[in-house]
This record gives sequence, structure tokens and C-alpha cells, in this order.
Amino acid sequence: MSRTTPTIGWIGLGAMGAPMVRAAASADFTVRAFDLSPAAREAVADAAAPVTSAVDAAAGADVVVVMVATPAQLESVLFGGGDGGGGIAAVLTAETTVLIMSTVGPAALEATCAALADVTTHVVDAPVSGGVARAGTGDLLIMVGGAEQDVAAVRPLLDALAANAPVVGERPGDGQRFKIVNQLLCGVHIAAAGEALALAGSMGLDLDQVHEVLNTGAAASFMFADRGRRMVDGDFDEVRSALSIFVKDMDLVGEAAREVGQEVPLATSAQTVFQRGSALGHDRRDDSIVVEVLRGEH
Repeated sequence: MSRTTPTIGWIGLGAMGAPMVRAAASADFTVRAFDLSPAAREAVADAAAPVTSAVDAAAGADVVVVMVATPAQLESVLFGGGDGGGGIAAVLTAETTVLIMSTVGPAALEATCAALADVTTHVVDAPVSGGVARAGTGDLLIMVGGAEQDVAAVRPLLDALAANAPVVGERPGDGQRFKIVNQLLCGVHIAAAGEALALAGSMGLDLDQVHEVLNTGAAASFMFADRGRRMVDGDFDEVRSALSIFVKDMDLVGEAAREVGQEVPLATSAQTVFQRGSALGHDRRDDSIVVEVLRGEH
């Protein structure tokens, strides 16, 4: 790359993207940032240079980070359509590294690489895990798939954003495969936490005590500690992880499992719970709302 510290074009300033931009800026990266929401752009103006289109963010950048929610949004960012205007592929060069940090599944990632092959072959697959708080402190887990030289080009940025950013495969798509397994575990654990607390409440137990006591034993998990606290508090409207994310991600788990012929009955059961929550209109509420779904409350 031409610069010791690469210039970053950043697309996607949602719940995770915005704090990640701040973490990058804290590590002295120069970031041009775009989101469809003007409010989201202005919210990071003290840390990055907000721009009014994805093309403006990508033009001339050494590394373009894409941190959107769905495969359709990824395709729109790259190739145009939807509300995002023209796609950024038109302004990428053979030297641009595209760093895809969204969870979109291996099929979408591989289709993206094929579609970009005549524009740039430098694509790094790097989905993230860890939540909003850790995104803001550069303490994420990032699962990285890509060629050695491409990963090396974005390694300083990855290290600024993550406590751990292991290379899990040499192919773009391998990071997505790891993230699929991660989301299977997370989704099942959230649903299990909701089911356990719904049962505890139905049996008349003190939910604060259930949460406190069981977090000290073998039943403890990150999701029971984190989402379980929100479930006990009924804290569903301060959205740290929207239900819609797990509706999408558990669909990706099911898709990946079908592709390789692997039975995933627990994931399928959890997927049903998230889909029920979505059908009840809870897409934009915190995913801990599943406890209400399992209680039969709307």
C-alpha cells in the first residue's frame, strides 16, 4: 500500500459499525464514513469524515470496510440499487482491499468475490462478534478469511478493532463459516436463556435470584449473563442487538446446514422462536424479547 496508515472508506454505521469507526479513529486511522441515515453519519462526525454516499466513502480509499446487515444490502453497496444509489464497484481499483465485516453467509461472500473478480481480487472476509460495548473498546473477536497478503494489508485495522482476530482460513468465506457456527451457539443460548427464565417465572421463582445464582454455576454462559439480565429487567427497548439480526443469522445457519447436509435441531428450534418474535412485530426490539415470546406475551 502507498501509505503506512491506510485510508479507510467505511460503509455502515449501525449498532456495531458506529463504535467500530470510533475504535478505528482512536487508533489514528483516517476514516470516511457513510450510512443511509444522516443522523448516523453525524453521530460519528467527531471521529470520522461523514460523506453523503457510499461511492464518496470508497473513492480513493486503500481499504473499504462494509458493515451492513444483510446479503441484499451488501450487493446494493457494491453494485447499486435500493436506496444506496450507484454501487462502489465503479470506483474500486485493482489495489483496493474490500474488507467485508458483515455477517452475510458463505454463499453471499463467495458470490461477491466472483462478481468483483474483474475489479479487485483483494477481498477479506472478517465477520465480528462481541457486542456493542466491546466494539467501542476495540475488544471484538474477528474471524478472518483471506489470502495472506490481503490479510496483511488490513492487519493493523483488524488489530485496532479486535482483541483477537485469528485467520481461520485462506479463502474468503471461511470467516463466514466460522461466524455461522458462532451464531448457532449464540442463537441457541439466547433462546435457552429465555426459555429457562420463562419457566422460572412460571414456577414463581424470584428471577433476580435465578439470574444471580445460576450465573455462578455450570449453567452460566455469556448469553445467560448478558441477555438474561435484560430479560429479568424487561429491558427490551434499548436495542443493543436487534431481534431481526438473529432472525437473519439463524436463517443463514439453516441455509449453511442444508448445504452440507448437517442436522441442526437445536438451531432450528431457536430459529422458530426468533421467527415468532418477528411475526409479533419485535424485529426492532432487543433480541432478549424472546423471553416474552416464550411466556406467550406480546
